[in-house]
Amino acid sequence: MPSQRSSLMHPTTEETRKTPFAAAEDTQWSRPECQAWTGMLLLGTCLLYCARVTMPVCTVAMSQDFGWNKKEAGIVLSSFFWGYCLTQVVGGHLGDRLGGEKVILLSASTWGFITVVTPLLVHLGSGHLAFMTFSRILMGLLQGVYFPALTSLLSQRVQESERAFTYSTVGAGSQFGTLVTGGVGSVLLDWCGWQSVFYFSGGLTLLWVYYVYRYLLNEKDLVLALGVLAQGLPMARPSKVPWRQLFRKPSVWAAVFSQLSSACSFFILLSWLPTFFKETFPYSKGWIFNVVPWLLAIPASLFSGFLSDRLISQGYRVIAVRKFMQVMGLGLSSIFALCLGHTTSFLKAMIFASASIGFQTFNHSGISVNIQDLAPSCAGFLFGVANTAGALAGVIGVCLSGYLIEATGSWTCIFNLVAIISNLGLGTFLVFGKAQRVDLAPTHEDL
Repeated sequence: MPSQRSSLMHPTTEETRKTPFAAAEDTQWSRPECQAWTGMLLLGTCLLYCARVTMPVCTVAMSQDFGWNKKEAGIVLSSFFWGYCLTQVVGGHLGDRLGGEKVILLSASTWGFITVVTPLLVHLGSGHLAFMTFSRILMGLLQGVYFPALTSLLSQRVQESERAFTYSTVGAGSQFGTLVTGGVGSVLLDWCGWQSVFYFSGGLTLLWVYYVYRYLLNEKDLVLALGVLAQGLPMARPSKVPWRQLFRKPSVWAAVFSQLSSACSFFILLSWLPTFFKETFPYSKGWIFNVVPWLLAIPASLFSGFLSDRLISQGYRVIAVRKFMQVMGLGLSSIFALCLGHTTSFLKAMIFASASIGFQTFNHSGISVNIQDLAPSCAGFLFGVANTAGALAGVIGVCLSGYLIEATGSWTCIFNLVAIISNLGLGTFLVFGKAQRVDLAPTHEDL
């Protein structure tokens, strides 16, 4: 069986053997390979978010058990991003050098294990807040490499004309994972306690890791990658990218700031929406508000990718399509977020939350793919830089939200904050955003 999956998923050309740090680095997937990996990466993204949103879903129950107030709950929720922001650039660099699929598998095996043992860590002593904060920081460190490695992988293996749909399809796993944990997790929370939600999401992740290792990855390449990591990656190898030139481009900074805005807005909603619905509408069912917005976001994400590639294939300029997607992903979504803070109707709140989350998925076909437009040769690294900025903003935004709610007693300020952050990012991208490559030497640059 190992030889079969080696021949199916990894070429064995002389060039590949000469570059072990990134197997088939310059080889794009065939259509069957692309379909197989897209399905597996969709499921991987789903499980990543299953593990990530376990804490927001369980926050109310854990706060009752351990006596946390809003500030303390905000510390636990935001601590994920303290770790998350530290490994973004490392994850992108490792993805560019070792191969994104290997980085993803290794990180998933560790975050799945941490999720499973989290309930045990919390009960090690009386310092519940400290242990839970440590667990979430560790989770952030392990998950921080995922999306930069994914961006690196897709930029190398997927044709440019299909990147938006592929990325938005894989990105739909974030909504699907939130949906699964919101639905199944809410039932487990009511029936078996909050500990069972951690066991559920962590156990599924470990099963996924086993399947990918067993059927899709080349075992020799994975062992080689582990060996390289154990010995220390040769970071001093000269870079082919003119970094000074890269970060002098306004379009790069526009991409970074837009990614910061979209990530921060999404993290705030992801972390606090369950608590908002539970406190504002105490008689509502958790499986409704934890499921419906993310259920509707899945077709929205797929549609955004299809629409983006369709518009480009019909002759629309790439940058015009990317900006249109950001108008939807940051602009229109922020309007519905504002509406969410000014309604007392559960039905309207569900509609506004669903619309805001749904339109945010258009960012997958906007800024996320724009980073691959700008620098396909180092997309993982550049995405890592952008997502580090987003994670840092997430730390501040999620934690600040807890303080604002505690201080004002109102949820309106949170949704106003989301709208302000979103529109700052949108305005920057509309003015300075471009789609031409900037990772080429000046003599070969096509601007």
